[in-house]
Amino acid sequence: MKKYLFFALMTVAVTSRAQETHEGPVKWMTFEQAVEKSKTEKRKIFIDVYTDWCGWCKVMDKNTFSEVQIAKILNEDFYPVKFDAEQTGDIVFNGTTFKFIPSGNKGTHQLAAALMNNQLSYPTVVFLDDEFRMIQPLPGYQKAEEFHKIIQFIGEDHYKTMKWADWQTVYKSPYVAPTAGSGN
Repeated sequence: MKKYLFFALMTVAVTSRAQETHEGPVKWMTFEQAVEKSKTEKRKIFIDVYTDWCGWCKVMDKNTFSEVQIAKILNEDFYPVKFDAEQTGDIVFNGTTFKFIPSGNKGTHQLAAALMNNQLSYPTVVFLDDEFRMIQPLPGYQKAEEFHKIIQFIGEDHYKTMKWADWQTVYKSPYVAPTAGSGN
């Protein structure tokens, strides 16, 4: 009975820690889960490449990914993936096994390096099309207001038909209240 109780408590503790790490309105999944889901329903893949020690990654989780408008686009137009750039488990994708490469006290996962074109900067978000081809890696912290414009541009496929500069002239931000007398 004591062993069972210990196991049950450990399971709750591990589950709570996992939820605490990636809680919020975005329905995060692993890279492997996104690959599996894409076999039955094609979607673009959004990957948040982070590390546990990255302060700006945590700020982006708190201020950007927790924002309802951002989560809506990520959940509806993408398979959103959280990817720890320092995870140690192997990932097999398209016939290649990506491994963790130790370096100093830490190291980097080969898949993270590949997704970021070997430009290891955290946070970096990566956009892949529904065939897992690179659309765009985007390094650095993104505020919700600017990030919404980017994920809508890619999520709704505007990037296929217009230039970024043109998109910025037609984009309507949900974060800006209409001004008095504008008729909106």
